Amino acid sequence: MRAYTDVISGETHFFDSSEPYTTEFGAELPSLRVAYRTWGTLNAERDNVILVCHALTGSADADGWWEGMFSRGGAFDETTDFIICSNVLGSCYGTTGPVSLSPLTGKNYGPDFPLITIRDMVHVQRRLLAGLGIQRVKLAVGASLGGMQVLEWGVLYPDVVQSLMAMGASGRHSAWCIAQSEAQRQAIYADRDWNGGWYTREQPPAAGLAAARMMAMCTYRSFENFQTRFGRELQKGTTFKAESYLHHQGRKLVERFDANTYITLTRAMDMHDLGRGRGVYEEVLGSMPMPVEILSINSDVLYPKEEQEELARFIPKSSILYLDEPYGHDAFLIDVEKVSRMVREFLDGRAMEEHSAA
Repeated sequence: MRAYTDVISGETHFFDSSEPYTTEFGAELPSLRVAYRTWGTLNAERDNVILVCHALTGSADADGWWEGMFSRGGAFDETTDFIICSNVLGSCYGTTGPVSLSPLTGKNYGPDFPLITIRDMVHVQRRLLAGLGIQRVKLAVGASLGGMQVLEWGVLYPDVVQSLMAMGASGRHSAWCIAQSEAQRQAIYADRDWNGGWYTREQPPAAGLAAARMMAMCTYRSFENFQTRFGRELQKGTTFKAESYLHHQGRKLVERFDANTYITLTRAMDMHDLGRGRGVYEEVLGSMPMPVEILSINSDVLYPKEEQEELARFIPKSSILYLDEPYGHDAFLIDVEKVSRMVREFLDGRAMEEHSAA
């Protein structure tokens, strides 16, 4: 298999910090590397920043996995905005994670990479922005795991981020989602090449990771989407098109992603709870002072609309939009024209409010 760094864009930048980082649960990483991309130009006031937070298997290459969001007058307008997207802590696309070399051992962290949380990801993003001289973010936006990061930004750094847009995400991971994640992890553990997480790049637990992805894809799309797209049609012989699609998705992920990384990030998602250690959950939501736009996907079986409506009920300056599409959770990646318009309308509305207030 090729190195994961071969997958990322050649335009990726790297921020290195020699200052140790202590995770939320007390493990110490001796140093950090963060992979990130930028688009547009930082203005003189350094306040035209849009922070894009990526989902589970995403990277800093937002113009690749969210291509339709980049356009003049769209969500991410390089003529007016300075857009930045960093690969999250624990990932395999350039930021410190299980595939990185430990400065203490000279070997990959592998399964020894510590348990991290969404809060850790956001703290590391904040260190990156501070290193780049950025103290204000006009919008943090993301979906799924990205939406969880966005919400944590609102609690951890309300003095930095001025508005939030969280899509297809909850304020705390449900038992339903935790169960899905654990089933996927068990598929990886059951692979004969798992070897306690000490597999080689040449012989990874490919079948287990592919099976985990196949399970996940069944929650990323909806019943209606699978039925309309595949029905009971056969691809060839006795293989159904739905089966072929899942195997294709499994192979694609194995070619570009790491199993220990998948475990690290899904565990971080399971730990997601805005109220953990902070007090009453509803009161924590009520403490967010900035405007928050929440996007709910009506056909999402992974993060149902009731979870986004809960956020909208308790976050003071919030509003909720509904993406009424049949695609399921992945609709934010599919109907990008509509999503882009929603983001830009939120940004333009915020700008008009600030102008009126001035």
